[in-house]
Amino acid sequence: MQERLQKILSGAGLCSRRAAEKWIESGIVTVNGKTAQVGDRADIETDIICVNGKPIGGHEELHTLMLYKPVGVVTTMSDEKKRKNVAELVRQCPVRVLPVGRLDQYSEGLLLMTNDGALLDALTHPSSHVDKTYEVTVRGPKEHIPDLGKRMDIDGYTIRPAQVKLCRSDAESTHVLHITIHEGRNRQIRKMCAQCSFRVLRLCRIAIGPLVLDKSLRPGHWRELTPQELSMLREAGNRRNPRM
Repeated sequence: MQERLQKILSGAGLCSRRAAEKWIESGIVTVNGKTAQVGDRADIETDIICVNGKPIGGHEELHTLMLYKPVGVVTTMSDEKKRKNVAELVRQCPVRVLPVGRLDQYSEGLLLMTNDGALLDALTHPSSHVDKTYEVTVRGPKEHIPDLGKRMDIDGYTIRPAQVKLCRSDAESTHVLHITIHEGRNRQIRKMCAQCSFRVLRLCRIAIGPLVLDKSLRPGHWRELTPQELSMLREAGNRRNPRM
């Protein structure tokens, strides 16, 4: 059941309602990784509520998962169209975890899921540009590949130049590329490829910052991150990079 955040915080014995309102105003309270606003409502049973990055309520034990998202699964916790969603893939996790960012329905690969509000905020905050690397199979003119690494406008936003590596090509103008981007605009890789006259045949995210997709994971499967992997991710997420 949803309640006002002030009531939830005071009911958890953390502070008075008046103090809770000041905490929210100061920006130290987040819900599902997003900074809360005075008047917001949440459900302590289903939402990840944090104060200074520390979860309250039923989420004391932190879990962060590496999931291999398959093609055809949407990156949501529920779907009004009844499509398969990532929440269904991690039902065996002992706590409710949320996706860190998104992968579109027709893309596959590395997706992080966590109930660690501080990590979620660090990796998705607008000022935290954690690089993401994709293995992309495209069809189109080979001479246009260098154009993918140039600065371009996507939906009115000028993206930073991507890093593009050609892994292999065949005689039918099909190329396998590794593309590293520095932002996470909606369907960015697909829109970049469309601008450069490429048709995307397969798109798989293989790395987020220093974390590389475990090759032993099959689509639809997941595992907990190791302490070393978590440490690397936190360091990457807490590095605030200015837009270039």
